[in-house]
Amino acid sequence: MKLTTALRPTRKRVAVLGAAAAAAALALAVTAPADATGAHHTPDTKPTVVLVHGAFADSSSWNGVVKRLQHDGYRVVAPANPLRGLASDADYLNSYLKSVKGPIVLAGHSYGGAVITQAAAGNPNVKALVYIAAFAPDKGESALELSNKYPGSTLGPTLDAVPFPLPGGGTGTDLYIKADKFHDQFAADVPTPVTDLMAATQRPVASSALEEKATETAWKTIPSWDLITTNDKNIPPAAQRFMAKRAHSHTTEIAASHAVSVSRPGTVTRVIEQAARTATR
Repeated sequence: MKLTTALRPTRKRVAVLGAAAAAAALALAVTAPADATGAHHTPDTKPTVVLVHGAFADSSSWNGVVKRLQHDGYRVVAPANPLRGLASDADYLNSYLKSVKGPIVLAGHSYGGAVITQAAAGNPNVKALVYIAAFAPDKGESALELSNKYPGSTLGPTLDAVPFPLPGGGTGTDLYIKADKFHDQFAADVPTPVTDLMAATQRPVASSALEEKATETAWKTIPSWDLITTNDKNIPPAAQRFMAKRAHSHTTEIAASHAVSVSRPGTVTRVIEQAARTATR
């Protein structure tokens, strides 16, 4: 009988339990989705980050950056850049961007900067451009022209030229960095065992792609960020500063090689995320 009495709820106990139940119901109302069918889910406010590699590299050059961006909650994609010609590469990227839903932060490294400059023109989903040791040409300018605008590039003597057949007939020329020159020229601040792999797996660029002139200039209408590499032997720092100033880019400088996405992925990630935070405002 005493046990029954102990378990019998008193008015005070019922009031306490009732208050607790009400609080629990309120908590569920706050945290549960407004519509269990998914019709009114709150959209993810973070943009998708699209990373475009340049010459003598492939998408794996972004691996350290991808890992950090994903850790911070960003959706990241790094499509292959064909490296065949500026117009055709930009058309390829433009078609890929159309498959990405929502706002985009578009980042390009090296020659990839020229590609994003042309591909993003007229795309309202691209909210920010990020240039990582990259070309940002104006209409009528080529990557080769900009590289030669200021002294400092030592790329030319390190290159191997390899002929390849063109689809419509004739012969094109692919450019590779010689394996024994790759570390010092492209990635002097990256450990040699890593650059040995990078040299062996590098993607060549058609020489005509570096000579082809831009026909669109997305940085004139889209906000841009620029990471300038002051130890760069491919694109002279003075040329990078010229392009960044002209585009009114938010600029960061770092004492790094051209392969900064490999040697300093944390810094590259921070610059991209600065652009991404602005893109969500």
